[in-house]
Amino acid sequence: SQAAWCELPARVLLVLTSQRGVQMYEADGSTLVFWHALDVPEHVGAYCMFARGIAAAGGRFICVGTSSGAVLVFDVPPKGTNVILSEVLEQHRDPITDIAAEQGQAPDGAGDLVTADDFGTLCLWKTGEEFTLLEKIPGSGYTCSSVTLWNGIVAAGYGNGQIQLWEAGTGQLCAQVSAHARWIYALDLAPLTGKLLSGAEDSFVHVWKLSRNPDTDDVEIQHCHAECVTDTQVCGARFCDPAGDTFAVTGYDLSEILCYGPA
Repeated sequence: SQAAWCELPARVLLVLTSQRGVQMYEADGSTLVFWHALDVPEHVGAYCMFARGIAAAGGRFICVGTSSGAVLVFDVPPKGTNVILSEVLEQHRDPITDIAAEQGQAPDGAGDLVTADDFGTLCLWKTGEEFTLLEKIPGSGYTCSSVTLWNGIVAAGYGNGQIQLWEAGTGQLCAQVSAHARWIYALDLAPLTGKLLSGAEDSFVHVWKLSRNPDTDDVEIQHCHAECVTDTQVCGARFCDPAGDTFAVTGYDLSEILCYGPA
């Protein structure tokens, strides 16, 4: 259901999630480092289990979400295969949709990990030997399909086409933008510049710029660019470089990856 490279200080792992569990490979996919099977519900008529949402956090942890709402925290050694399930975070009551770790410099007291679920609930965490829940932002029933975290700013994309910005320290709503006409499926962030990429079912991809007002420290968002991918329901969008000068897009039933860059 999802694949991501998780960059830790000592190594990079390719993490795959599916209905069966979580697989971790060396970065080139050549060697299986670790396999974690999901618990299958025993009662008749149980819903299908799956894993979704991947993020490297805290320097040595890889966090993976599940359809039960639990977040699995794996302690990854600098080398070798001795990966340990060190903690299970159980604050969500709905399936996890996405997980993001801080990609900039978190302000003092701000969380450095955010988890999102199908009801739109967000949980802000402080990583460490034990993960600490700092804030829980209640959902409104619209799925939070994608989330990012940069310089203490949480950017969340929802099924109603909105992007909401939250303070990672207080859980306060800072800005709300009706960014798309349909479901947002992808958000990505360029850590060097604070550019935010959003892609949705309405065939549009937008580039935004996140910043803080130097006088008031208020969070601000500015629209920078729009691109229409004709007759395509966009389901994936990612920047190709840390500055956000280029990005790639794909869509449902599309066998191509479209790349966009400066003219």
